[in-house]
Amino acid sequence: MRLEHIPVVLGVLVCIVAAGLLYDAFRPDDLRPHRERRRRRRAVPHRAGEALVGAGTLCMGASLIGQDEWRWGTIVVFVGVALLVIGAVLNRVYLKEMLLFRGAARRGEGDDPDLPRDDKQKPPMRIR
Repeated sequence: MRLEHIPVVLGVLVCIVAAGLLYDAFRPDDLRPHRERRRRRRAVPHRAGEALVGAGTLCMGASLIGQDEWRWGTIVVFVGVALLVIGAVLNRVYLKEMLLFRGAARRGEGDDPDLPRDDKQKPPMRIR
């Protein structure tokens, strides 16, 4: 394999990731999980924002495949960055939860009134 083929292979891998993001944005609701197992409700990703992130990633992969010889490479990179930023802004609540939330994500009791709670709360077990 020649050194010039590395950006092309990397671009194909980025395009495969973009295809996964686009599939996730447009797949039907009945394929998504229905039962919530966390203590808190998860933030729902914005579908249009997720599709824009996928399209921006696809633009980045296309610019890698096109290398320096492609006439539209610079424009595609600018469009890709714009799509990634707009998609990230639309998904800011989801991204904030995924990146910054470090709390307990256990099943069972919690602050959510929709989840069932036991009447008896057991004291925490202490190991000495």
